[in-house]
Amino acid sequence: MAPALEVADIFRRHGEAFQQSHAGHLGRVERRVMGAITACRTAALGGHVERCDDCGLTRNAYNSCRNRHCPKCQGLVRLQWLAARQAELLPVPYFHVVFTLPAPASEIAFQNKATVYAILFRSAAETLATIAADPRHLGAQIGVTAVLHTWGQTLQHHPHIHCVVPGGGPSLDGTRWIACRPGFFLPVRVLSRLFRRLFLQGLRDAFDAGKLRFFGDLAGLAQPTVFTARLRELRRINWVVYAKPPFGGPEQVLAYLGRYTHRVAIANSRLIGLTDGKVSFTWKDYRHHSKTKAMTLGADEFIRRFLLHSLPDGFHRIRYYGFLANGGRRDNIARCRHMLATKSADARSEIAHGNSDQQFNASDFVICPECGGTMQRIAVIPRSSSHQPFRCDTS
Repeated sequence: MAPALEVADIFRRHGEAFQQSHAGHLGRVERRVMGAITACRTAALGGHVERCDDCGLTRNAYNSCRNRHCPKCQGLVRLQWLAARQAELLPVPYFHVVFTLPAPASEIAFQNKATVYAILFRSAAETLATIAADPRHLGAQIGVTAVLHTWGQTLQHHPHIHCVVPGGGPSLDGTRWIACRPGFFLPVRVLSRLFRRLFLQGLRDAFDAGKLRFFGDLAGLAQPTVFTARLRELRRINWVVYAKPPFGGPEQVLAYLGRYTHRVAIANSRLIGLTDGKVSFTWKDYRHHSKTKAMTLGADEFIRRFLLHSLPDGFHRIRYYGFLANGGRRDNIARCRHMLATKSADARSEIAHGNSDQQFNASDFVICPECGGTMQRIAVIPRSSSHQPFRCDTS
């Protein structure tokens, strides 16, 4: 059942006013996100007419925008991705490690998304690989699946990396599998200190190379002395690295990945209402035992917070490192299975080989909502150039 309220509804009612009031600060990416979500599964994108073979129900099914920020467009992509990951799971415990940027670093990241998010990925992955390779801790080569999230429960900017890591890896000489201790992966204090050092060194290198830009309240950081003082401040505070208990089994790993990998800033299911220009939504207060609470924001502020999490064009928010790196992943997985004395599993879901250019709509599940019969496409609906909820520059 479709939610009663969607992010697209908020954009349709208040998006044009938001664009006008923020005209000088709204970038091309943010405008395109708003336009895509608003047009998603409407006549603006065209679609097809389908009819049930049994009861004769006829309905219009409009195309999806396929924008990665859209709450409605992650279904098929997520299923394809999970099918591929299922074929790569190893029969070992898996751990979940989270690397979070402190607020003074998050401010810099927001004004330099592509550069600083990339530093965040590299620092987290290198931290895990370095500590894991140390014989005092594990002495193994590990594999990492890393996912970037930039939001907290109330949609504020909160960049952090979720890493899912097999509990062990090939020995440094590549001759045997080394497993971690039961229930324990790597020491978080050691991870935290190295992560802080590597990130700040990456930030310094980016500054020296002229890759960072500052404006507004951070404009002073363009001065070398001020920037150095900020780095000094960041070195004095503790950085949060959190290692959760291991997953119970491969099914739990996949369930977790399915929830996290293709998530957007807020799901439509969390929206409660839109009344008098104010948006209400649910959020979990993790400081109070994950209690579910409600928050109300003005529509302008809600849209602003949602767009904080728009990613630069071409930026990959899921990345792989170590023996899971894209270049040699298949051979490395086979080698790990051999070390673990398991049979190679080559059972990939057929959906992983589906046509990636195919539009994904709720109507792709061709089951009649009235009688359970089969829906058949009977006509094409062309794009409607006149059906534009509000003007959006997508150039």
